[in-house]
Amino acid sequence: MRVTAQTPGGALSVRRSNFEIDASATGPHILTVALEDYYHVGAFNRVIQRGQWYRFERRIEASTMRTLDLLDEFQSRATFFVLGWVADTMPELIRVVAERGHEIASKGYYHRNIRQLTPAEFRDDLARAREALERAGGHRIIGYRVADDWFQPADLWALDVLADEGYEYDSSVGPILRSYASEPWRRFAHLHRYNDRTLWELPISTADVFGFLVPIAGGNYFRQFPERMVRRAVAQWTRTYTAPYVMYFHTWELDPDQPKINSAPWFSRVRQYRNLDRMPHILRYYLKRYQFTTAAGYLGLTPTAIRMDTRETILPRARVSGGVMVLKPAGSGDAQIGGGDARGLLSAGSASGPVLAVPPAERIPVSVVIPCYNEELILPYLANTLASVEAHLTAYAFTFIFVDDHSSDGTNEALHRIFGDRPNCVIVRHATNQGVAAGIVTGIQRATTDIVCSMDCDCTYDPHELQHMIPLLADGVDLVTASPYHALGKVRNVPAWRLGLSKSLSGLYRIVLHQRLATYTSCFRVYRRSAAATVQLDNTGFLGVAEMLGKLDLRGSKIAEYPTTLEVRMIGRSKMKVLRTIAGHLGLLARLAFQRLATRRKS
Repeated sequence: MRVTAQTPGGALSVRRSNFEIDASATGPHILTVALEDYYHVGAFNRVIQRGQWYRFERRIEASTMRTLDLLDEFQSRATFFVLGWVADTMPELIRVVAERGHEIASKGYYHRNIRQLTPAEFRDDLARAREALERAGGHRIIGYRVADDWFQPADLWALDVLADEGYEYDSSVGPILRSYASEPWRRFAHLHRYNDRTLWELPISTADVFGFLVPIAGGNYFRQFPERMVRRAVAQWTRTYTAPYVMYFHTWELDPDQPKINSAPWFSRVRQYRNLDRMPHILRYYLKRYQFTTAAGYLGLTPTAIRMDTRETILPRARVSGGVMVLKPAGSGDAQIGGGDARGLLSAGSASGPVLAVPPAERIPVSVVIPCYNEELILPYLANTLASVEAHLTAYAFTFIFVDDHSSDGTNEALHRIFGDRPNCVIVRHATNQGVAAGIVTGIQRATTDIVCSMDCDCTYDPHELQHMIPLLADGVDLVTASPYHALGKVRNVPAWRLGLSKSLSGLYRIVLHQRLATYTSCFRVYRRSAAATVQLDNTGFLGVAEMLGKLDLRGSKIAEYPTTLEVRMIGRSKMKVLRTIAGHLGLLARLAFQRLATRRKS
């Protein structure tokens, strides 16, 4: 196969009569789909760590089924670029996509930018992803697209690596604005040569606007640019060039109800969420008007079938029922995994790290109190996190006490749906809204163990750290508190102004109280119940958290501090009223100082 588009030393010739790949105004063109979930996207890389992916509510099955049904509606075939991590985590989903007649191609193992990888690391990532995808899909992987951003001129070394690794095509070049102004032929499908190997490059399609190339390929551009303008640009492309129009979108773009990552920068949130509700309408226009096929199908390539290894026998087969993915492992009944229901998630965790088996009779009983107020959206995230805590911290027999502080949303119903049938979960509901400290006190009172932990519902502190904090509750210690402001602690993505205010308050508490800690206001703690249950609080909201520590300090309790990491809240918004809380802390500091002086006078 030969293409007369410009190559180094050649002439630019991409008009219909000079392009030898057969294509007409209506197709076939190339349709690609990024099969990924809402929390994988590059726009959120700054706030979501890869090690946290397992925590998020998994919605990828439902959005992928919507995608497959939409493509079936128009008898369109597409290339699905898939992360190797998704293939390892959900092999049955990849198998369904392949069985529905679509091509599986690679998007690397994790959602990374090419500029995060050395050539050696890129090779390793390609190999790991290819192995996972071929094991799940049963066909040789011959195509690739970079997961985050597009290849710029300085990144084209990656094409040599892809060719050397035996890939047949790539679709990672984004000729946007004037990035490839000196090589205009890179705007169109062209053949890349490396030694004795070749690789087809299928760039995303663009429109020339006064010498600047503007993407018209789909995805975010469909949702941000004026719809009529993009339609005219695509029609112009098909009238002018025989090079295929390369269109793409993401499976999560068919999920307008996905949880919102409010901690992400404003621009990232606009990029992710704007016009999601219009995406089905937008896609139907193009699927109805143009003929689409897979990248391999367009190039006349047929990925060869691969004989599955022995691990095939333990992977469940998949079927579809009512638009929901259903697994049926051998010898078992149906087990629903789709639809966004987090029921049963406490049975299997997925955080990294060794798991040490401890006989149930030898496990230390521990209660974990989790106050909740209007937290319906984050409860699946919490459920996945606690599942991993149970799976990995096997030295402890956990009882989880959820205190619903009279939420006005669906928190109470969601708590009972997700945790209600768990024998080690207790759900308590306040008759009126009382505040986070009141929720902790209620949980401590309901606990039957002497070791009682408290944590935020939003998991801004990683509860896996309890494996290090609980042992610090040694003889003579009544409280262990997490400390992000400790010299060995960390803070990630918390606004600088909020960080400054918190550290300033900590400095004032060090002046007033006996024990000089780095952090006084963290809700992530381990209490000795016999000491904490007797503390009477005047403040039941956020202030009560600091008041609890202050009163234990003034009565002579020993407090241990553990350095840990504070993350910004992922889903939903903080309930704290900043100015009111600052004023409250100043008042509390005055009262604690008075109590200390009064105690000193008596002694």
